[in-house]
Amino acid sequence: MDAPTGAVNRTSVLRTSVRAFRGRLIGGTVLLCSHQAGEALVPVLVGVVIDTAIATGDVTALIGWLLVLALDFVWLSYSYRFGARLVLHADLHADARLRLEVARRLLDQRGGAEAGRLPGGITSVAVADAKRVAVVNFWVPTGLAALAAVAVAAVSLLRISVPLGLLILLGTPPLLWLVQLVGRPLERRSGAEQERAARAAGTAGDLVSGIRVLKGIGAERAAAERYARTSGTALSATLRATRAEAGFLGTVELANGLFLAVIAFVGGGLALSGSITVGGLVAAVGLAQFLVGPLQTTGLAGARLAQARASAGRIADLLDAAPAIGPGREQAEPAGPVGRAADGSTSGAADGDGARPVGGLGLRELRHGTLDGLSLEITAGQMLGVVATDPADASALAACLAREVEPDGGRIAVDGSALHDLAPDVARGRVLVAAHDSHLFTGTLLDNVLAGRAASTHTDTAMRAARADQAADTLPDGQDTEVASRGSSLSGGQRQRVALARALAADPPVLVLHDPTTAVDAVTEAEIAAGIAAMRRGRTTVLLTTSPALLGVTDRVVVLSSGRVHADGTHASLMDDPDYRAMVTG
Repeated sequence: MDAPTGAVNRTSVLRTSVRAFRGRLIGGTVLLCSHQAGEALVPVLVGVVIDTAIATGDVTALIGWLLVLALDFVWLSYSYRFGARLVLHADLHADARLRLEVARRLLDQRGGAEAGRLPGGITSVAVADAKRVAVVNFWVPTGLAALAAVAVAAVSLLRISVPLGLLILLGTPPLLWLVQLVGRPLERRSGAEQERAARAAGTAGDLVSGIRVLKGIGAERAAAERYARTSGTALSATLRATRAEAGFLGTVELANGLFLAVIAFVGGGLALSGSITVGGLVAAVGLAQFLVGPLQTTGLAGARLAQARASAGRIADLLDAAPAIGPGREQAEPAGPVGRAADGSTSGAADGDGARPVGGLGLRELRHGTLDGLSLEITAGQMLGVVATDPADASALAACLAREVEPDGGRIAVDGSALHDLAPDVARGRVLVAAHDSHLFTGTLLDNVLAGRAASTHTDTAMRAARADQAADTLPDGQDTEVASRGSSLSGGQRQRVALARALAADPPVLVLHDPTTAVDAVTEAEIAAGIAAMRRGRTTVLLTTSPALLGVTDRVVVLSSGRVHADGTHASLMDDPDYRAMVTG
C-alpha cells in the first residue's frame, strides 16, 4: 500500500534503513563491542604482567599472563574481522536498497517525484544522500562499540583506582553532550551543501544535454555564466559545511585532549602518593591513551549521523512527493480482438471473427493549462490531425492524454472507459503519447526501438515507416550501433526517427504523436507521413502538428484556439482558410 503524503520523514527513512538489516547489525555490534573490550583490556593485562610477573620475577606467571595477552589479541582480531564484515554488509546493502527505493518512486506510474527537480539533483539524492544515510549502519555499531570501550575502561580504572574510574564515568556524559551540541550546525549546513551541489549538478546536466541548441542560438556565454553562478553558490555552501565539520572535529579533539590530560594528571598524582602500583599506573596511562580512539570515534559517529539526518530529509522529500495523478483501477477489461491484415495494417471494424472497434476517444469539457472546456470525439480507427494556434494547447492535451497530469476538469474516455479510472500502466497501454522531446537511452539503436521488449513483430515495419532504417544504414554497425546517453551520438533527425519507430513498434490502440518530424527534411517527412498512414491504417492516431505533409494523410483535422475546437474538417477543405494556411505553410 502506498504511504500517504506526510507519512515519510527523515526519522522513518533512517529507522527503516537500520531495521532492514537489524540481524546483521546486532551481530556486528556485539562483535565490535567485543573487539573494543579486548582492546581496552590490553593495557590492563600489561599492568597485571608488570605487577604479578616482572616485579616478582615469577617466570611461570610471566608466561601464563603473556599467553592470556596473546589470546586477547586473537579474540579482538577475529571479533573485528567478522564484526566489520557484518556492518559493512549492512552498509552496502542499505545503500543499494535506498537507491532502489528512490528509483521505484521515480518510476512510479503516477509520477510527481521529479517535479521541481533537475536530473542532477535527483542523481545526487539517489547516490550521495543514499550513501550518507546507509553509512549509519556502519557508524551506529561503531559508535556503540566505542561506548562499550569507554565502559570497559571505566570499570577497569575503578578496579585500579576509584577516583580515576569515577572521573571517566562522570566526565564522559558531558563530553558526549558537547559532541551532539556542536554537531547541530554541521547537520544544517550539510543539508544546504547537498541541496546546492545537487542544483549545480542538475544545471550542468541540463546544459550538457542541450549543448547543440545552445551553440545553435549562440547562448554559450550566457549558459556558462549561469553555471558559474550556480557552481559558485554550491562551492560557498560546501566551504561553509566544511568549515562547520572542521570546527566540529576540532572541538571534539580539544575536548578529548583536555579530558585525557585530566586523567593523566590525576593518575600521576595517585602513583606518586603510592595509592596505585607501578602496574596500575602503566594500565591507567595505557587506558587514557586508548580512550583517545573511542572518544574520537564517538565524535566522528556524531558527525556522520548529523549528515545522515540531513540526507534522510532530502530522500524523504522525494519519496513523499505527491503523485501527479491518481492510482485508478488496478486493471481494465480488454478492449477486444483486433484483426491485422497481411500488409501489417489493422482493422478497427467488427468482422466475422468477432473483432470490434477499438481506440475510440472522447473528450468532454477538458480543462487543463490553456485548455478551456475542450470537447472532441475521435472515432476508432481514425487518423486525426490537431493544429493548435497556441503550442501550449498541444502540450496540455498531450500531457492529459499521457496521464502525466490530472485535468483540472472534464473527462477523457477511451472505448467508453474513463481514462482517470484506469491504472496508469493500463491507461498508457491503451493510449500511448510519443512526446516531442522523446529520449533515447544507452544501448543499440535496435534496443531503443524495442524499448525493453524481447522482440516485436512490427519492428521492421516500424523502422521503415519512420525511415529509421535509413538512419541505421548510415551508422557503422547499422541497427547494432551503440547509442550514447540521451541519443547524443545521433543527429536530431536520427533521434526523431528512432523515437518514432519505437512508438510505432509498440502498436497501441491509440497513438498520439506530438511534432514527430520537426528535425527531418521535407522529402523524408513526406515519406514518413506515408509510412505512418500505411502502418496505422485502422488504428486510432492523433497527430499534434502543423506539418502539411503529416496533415495531408489525416482523415480529419481540428484546429484548437483558446483551448477549444475552432475549426473541424479535412486538411484540403481547411486550406481554403487563410489563417489555417498560414499556420501550416508559414
